Amino acid sequence: MIKGVKIIDLPKIKDSRGNLSFFENSNQIPFDIKRTYWIYDVPGGEIRGSHAFKESHEFIVALSGSFDVVLHDGEKEVKFNLNRSYYGLYVPNLLWRRVENFSTNSLALIVSSIPYNSNDYIRDFDEYKKLKNENEK
Repeated sequence: MIKGVKIIDLPKIKDSRGNLSFFENSNQIPFDIKRTYWIYDVPGGEIRGSHAFKESHEFIVALSGSFDVVLHDGEKEVKFNLNRSYYGLYVPNLLWRRVENFSTNSLALIVSSIPYNSNDYIRDFDEYKKLKNENEK
């Protein structure tokens, strides 16, 4: 495992008419939501992400279909398959991530701990490893 990363089970209200799941600020996820976005209509074989965040923490849920979230902490890489809408993956800041292997009609919902800020992105893996090493000293 990678430190701080965790699968979080969400409440699941079962009903014969269809199930319902939810999450709320600081109740199911460990931060207040400042931004919400989603990824969809990803062509076969495409990869999203390939970056890290300096400050932003995220929570990722597969609302429909499935995909893999691959995380790298500068030393090791771990892959998580998300394929159910009643759990999600908590990803702290300073982890390199990519999202791949999208199934047809998949829908990834991502919530973030900060509003969009282009300066929060680290898009070069070597720069990421350097920053990660500096933060661990």
